[in-house]
This record gives sequence, structure tokens and C-alpha cells, in this order.
Amino acid sequence: MRYFMLNKPAGVVTAVSDKDSKTVMDCFPEEIREGLHPVGRLDRDTEGLLIITDDGDLTFRLTRPEFGITKQYFFRAFGKIDEEKIKKLAESGMLYGNGETARPAFLSNIVLSTVEKDAEFMSEEYRAHCMKNPKGETFSAVITVTEGKRHEVKLLLKSIGCRIFYLQRISMGKFVLDPVLKPGEFRSFTDEEVGFAEEYRKIFIEL
Repeated sequence: MRYFMLNKPAGVVTAVSDKDSKTVMDCFPEEIREGLHPVGRLDRDTEGLLIITDDGDLTFRLTRPEFGITKQYFFRAFGKIDEEKIKKLAESGMLYGNGETARPAFLSNIVLSTVEKDAEFMSEEYRAHCMKNPKGETFSAVITVTEGKRHEVKLLLKSIGCRIFYLQRISMGKFVLDPVLKPGEFRSFTDEEVGFAEEYRKIFIEL
């Protein structure tokens, strides 16, 4: 089995191939891509931890919601955060706009900020519009989820009246994004991480 950790850059598609767009596999030399696939998906504009492997069993266990593997994301968002909104996320509820029920999600490491201070993390589109109100409220935080539904984190924040403008996955189960990796860079798993993969592959037996 082959295992790689990629720091996915923004602007690329999480797919093995795409006729119109650059994919995460384009971050890898052509000679090692054969048989590899990304574990789960990150939106085009989302950065961070993405596991690339040929281990289908590991992929199944890390991505299926019934296994309850935690995923953590660091984000920056427009809006105001308070105890009531934090409590709402921690209770099962509806995802914004699509009627699906989300499992509880938990916020930590909350830091309050402003549009002016966070401008460098915004796309040009957001920046040009939002700098009309430089003192507008923003905040950053880490959110922990266990499902990984499509656009889940963004929809969860929308459900409490906030809008994410920067999103980075920082962990998936025991796998933690290596801070040494710059966006677009990858490395092979360490021996410890290979051990984590072996642990996860046994979960099915224990269920």
C-alpha cells in the first residue's frame, strides 16, 4: 500500500482526473500517480490535509459517516459568533438550504477580528466588496465534525448567519496536517502514520 499526505492548494479539484481543471493528482509526478486516489474530497477553494493512497479499505473507513471519524477545519468567517450560535452548532440540526440533518459540530480556538485585519485572507472579490466596511466583524476558529457531507462546514456556518471566506482542513482522525508542507507539497506517510492507517483498516472487524 502507498500513502501520501498532501497539503491541497486552493484552486484545484479533488479528483483523479478532470478534463477542464487541474486536479490534486497534478501535484504528483506522473510516474507515481498510477492507482492512487484522494481520500474524500475538499472543495476547490479549500486548502489543507488530503490523504492520497491506493488503499480502498482505508478510504472507506475514513470517509463513511457511520465510522464517526473526526475531521477538523480551521476557518475564517464573516459575522458575529456568540454562545447561542456555538450551542446551536453543538446540537443536531438542519444544514442551511438543503434540508439535511447534521450531526453536532464543535467550535474551539475562537479569535475575534475585523474585515480590515483579515483582508489578506480574502479573495479579491470578497476584499473589494467587504473593505467598504473595514470594521465589520469576522472571526476565526477550529470546527470539529464527524460526517463530511458535501459543503458541510460552509453550510453549518451559514446556518448560524456566518459566511466562511477561508477554509483549511487540519486533521482527519489521527492524521494531522504537517506544518512543514506548503500548499501543493506532499510527502510519504511516516511509520507512525502507516500504523494509524493499519489501525483504521481494522475498525470494520470491531464494529
